[in-house]
Amino acid sequence: MPELPDITAYIFALESRIIDQPLEKIRLASPFLVRTFEPPIADAERRVVRNLRRIGKRIAVGLEGDLWLVIHLMIAGRLRWKERGAKLAGRVNLASFDFPNGSLVFTEAGSKHRASVHLLKGEKSLDAIDPGGIEVFESDFATFRAALSAENHTLKRTLTDPRIISGIGNAYSDEILHAARLSPIAQTQKLSADEWERLYTATRATLQLWIDRLRNEAEKGFPEKVTAFRPEMAAHGKYGKPCPVCGEKIQRIRYADNETNYCARCQTGGKLLADRSLSRLFKADWPRTLEELEAMKQSHRQ
Repeated sequence: MPELPDITAYIFALESRIIDQPLEKIRLASPFLVRTFEPPIADAERRVVRNLRRIGKRIAVGLEGDLWLVIHLMIAGRLRWKERGAKLAGRVNLASFDFPNGSLVFTEAGSKHRASVHLLKGEKSLDAIDPGGIEVFESDFATFRAALSAENHTLKRTLTDPRIISGIGNAYSDEILHAARLSPIAQTQKLSADEWERLYTATRATLQLWIDRLRNEAEKGFPEKVTAFRPEMAAHGKYGKPCPVCGEKIQRIRYADNETNYCARCQTGGKLLADRSLSRLFKADWPRTLEELEAMKQSHRQ
């Protein structure tokens, strides 16, 4: 799912293309994409784009007349900038927003069709869809700590909860925790003062690093390759690859459809984290440290 740095890059790329331009026509290949009926989606046509805003992981396009076209990409949704009137051929193309200088094409891979478009009237309607999490770059250390420690959950769950903190998902939470040298299952109400400082600093630094990196890419062209798996990442998507800090192999735990990547040496003091399926399978034989894991591998080789 595109997260805060990715959405920021999209908005940066769109600003020079659609601000002060009329949205001439909306073409829908999938009527199920639009999740609101009042005002009707046709009311957005022929209105000039006045501003762009990020709401969590959504892109809000502000149109004259206080209308807001809200795009939620979910997991597989992506945006493409094409020539004006580009055909909506193929299953992945869901909609096109046509402007005088080009067409913004909304695509979604896969068959689950979770991506959506809402047309809302007024600021209050826009505020109603905001999950309410704090904005990292608008929050000082005290606000950050208070929000994340209001309830006692794991750091991974807390960082990816949009009601607590805005715009962070599976990918950048892995990167933040690796940079902070903190376990994904550490409890928020049990962190030391030093660990809170590391988490706050790493959250801001990691997001800023990727905002800058993706914005630089967007200056060269519209962001066509938005992905949660990038070669420059330290932990996310790097299972079995060497940690860039210590060289130990990146580990993983899986819950449902989500995978968390971490470095046992840097983040958990050498302890391996067991997910539910594997720990049930291996029970008492589940290796608890890197040393035990290596011993298990050696025994299987013999």
